[in-house]
Amino acid sequence: MRQVIELEGVAKRYDSTGTPVLGPLTLSVGQGEALAVTGPSGSGKSTLLNLVAGLDKPTEGAVFVAGRRIDRLGEHALATFRRRHIGIAFQFFNLLDDLTVADNIRLPAQLTGVGRRKAAARAEELMEMLGIQRHARAYPGRLSGGERQRVGVARALVNWPALLLADEPTGALDSAAGHDVRDLLTDLHRAGQTLVLVTHDPALAEACASRTIHLVDGRLTRDTCARGVR
Repeated sequence: MRQVIELEGVAKRYDSTGTPVLGPLTLSVGQGEALAVTGPSGSGKSTLLNLVAGLDKPTEGAVFVAGRRIDRLGEHALATFRRRHIGIAFQFFNLLDDLTVADNIRLPAQLTGVGRRKAAARAEELMEMLGIQRHARAYPGRLSGGERQRVGVARALVNWPALLLADEPTGALDSAAGHDVRDLLTDLHRAGQTLVLVTHDPALAEACASRTIHLVDGRLTRDTCARGVR
């Protein structure tokens, strides 16, 4: 199995003498795997996601995504790599309110140089797949929370990323919309999308993930898959 994520002895400190907020941690995630990252507040979940996304750099160790060592990339190269290979679905959606749903989805593709016609066709494909095609010309503020999260996921997938990261994707939703997004993530995993999901919700992890890791005080305390402890 090809490894989409490889962390080798990764640690993150925010001062030179303090205890790491994460790690040291060695972890790999294979292609098509759906990994849930759980743990209490302050356990290092968001730090782990930020390191994998290239939004932060480790104090020590190496971070590989889709075969590329990203912690050594400069800001411009890293931004280009992220747009092409990593999709991120945020807890609070981070949609642009002055753009329509279709334009929000197309934007990352156009930023990577995809032609307008191809970007529009990809957005159309994703809107149909995710059940939001009827909202193509609507603005995000007119949508429900669950619908906005679907737009956020479509935007994250527009560049056919090797990896989809979801940061508390149901945290800002009511229970009905949360179930809707849970079903969406489950369907994406079944279709072969590699996924890393940060969540406080054990039911979401159980429903969507083929493997779950648990962090406490920056340390990996449990690593389980459908067939038991790894």
